[in-house]
Amino acid sequence: MCGRFSQSFDGSANEEFRRTSFADTFLVNTKDFPAPRYNVAPSQLVAAVFQLRNSDRRQLHMFRWGLLPAWVKDPTNYNKPINARSETVTEKPSFRATFRYRRCLIPTDGFYEWRKATRTKSKKQPYFFSLQDSTPLAFAGLYEEWESPAGEFIESCTILTTTPNELVAPIHDRMPVILAPQDYALWLDPSFDKSDRLLSLLKPYSTAAMTVFPVSTIVNSPDNDTAECLKPITTE
Repeated sequence: MCGRFSQSFDGSANEEFRRTSFADTFLVNTKDFPAPRYNVAPSQLVAAVFQLRNSDRRQLHMFRWGLLPAWVKDPTNYNKPINARSETVTEKPSFRATFRYRRCLIPTDGFYEWRKATRTKSKKQPYFFSLQDSTPLAFAGLYEEWESPAGEFIESCTILTTTPNELVAPIHDRMPVILAPQDYALWLDPSFDKSDRLLSLLKPYSTAAMTVFPVSTIVNSPDNDTAECLKPITTE
């Protein structure tokens, strides 16, 4: 599961550097570049990159985290999934069509997971996972567009997950799918619908390329959305 992540994109650096670095990585116009987010939670708006059919231009857009399929009649009675298991994404009605035609990248600095409480530690300990070189990475995502008969419009997304690599496994039994930069173009291409090839991209990311450190439990509350969430701490 991936239930919390960061979209700060080196929020400590100057704005122009952040915009240029982000644009170079994801090949998008950053006119509407989002403000730094350090503790993104379900149901909140997240920045995602997508590409429309018959277009080679990528777009940066805000989607609500928690997928709402177009066929849902009453969104108030639908459990909007924040994650989709890569092993069953082509089988589940909620994800089949989106997997074929509406794939996106969800840029991030990294994600949080919690180690379970033990007999000696009564509280779960949060950890932050990121790349060794601290560069932005991208989750494999799916997006949807829902419209009510009255004209209400909701754009939403979900994050694909897979089995954990050796770094994540001691903390959690799932991890978000992190795509390699060379696979961004294929993943975003809405005209490409060969499931076997797309599914081959949904695998655990290289352990050697990642790092992890414990962070403060202030991240437990989504109300706390400051750089303090990403500050490493020492645990006993």
